[in-house]
Amino acid sequence: MSHPPMGRRERKKAATRQAIADAALHLFLERGYDEVGIREIADAADVSTTTLFKHFPVKEALVFDEDSGQEARLLAAVRERPEGQSIPAALREHALTTRVAAGEGGDARFAAFADLVARTPALRDYAQNMWLRHAAALARVIAEESGLAADDPVCGALAHFALEAPRAAYAHENPREAIVRAFDLLEHGWSRQLSGTRRR
Repeated sequence: MSHPPMGRRERKKAATRQAIADAALHLFLERGYDEVGIREIADAADVSTTTLFKHFPVKEALVFDEDSGQEARLLAAVRERPEGQSIPAALREHALTTRVAAGEGGDARFAAFADLVARTPALRDYAQNMWLRHAAALARVIAEESGLAADDPVCGALAHFALEAPRAAYAHENPREAIVRAFDLLEHGWSRQLSGTRRR
């Protein structure tokens, strides 16, 4: 489906938003998120603080672009998974692709961004809350795909835990392994995780 080209006004708004986001990220990476003020960012982007807040209502939003297609891709990962693949496995692959793979290509700027988020509690929480807002929609799709009632608590729990699982990757020396192990728990349950240990 093709979209009509943006008009001059929309292009100008998009350019302003991008300039603000770029200025903010540059300052955050240079000095640290907590050390940079809103007025400094506005000055660096050559806009007023009022204009900045029209585009980004809270400071944390300056770091993350709202992606309207994020939820659609998440739900498609479940609906369009290969035959025989479990729902937890499909969600694991989606998490690895969206939360880890982008940082494994040697992109130094992405690595710096990921490090910024990992060491800033406010950004970690904001990023996670962005994911968790999709929990209800994901639970509905899990129920549909599993033939369960829409309000089945198991579907809601799986959706919530699947969206929380990538948090395990923050500040972990091996983010991929952290996510794989978290989803292995969702796939196989706690007993298997503790098999061979003394306490269960």
